[in-house]
Amino acid sequence: MYNRIREMREDRDIKQSTLAKYLGVHQTTYSSYEIGKLSLTADVLVKLARYYNTSVDYLLGLTDDSKPFPKSK
Repeated sequence: MYNRIREMREDRDIKQSTLAKYLGVHQTTYSSYEIGKLSLTADVLVKLARYYNTSVDYLLGLTDDSKPFPKSK
């Protein structure tokens, strides 16, 4: 899971500080997410899935399909 969020960020040339600001955390906190030092909360997972337009399952490594699930009404 942690490799996936780092790879997605690096593939898009996004800085850790940019994502940290989006998530409302310090850059060091975001760095700790990427290396697995801190666990991702459900709130952070949902925000990252929305940011990358993918599913939480993809971020967690439960699927290799990066397409997001349809939004509920």
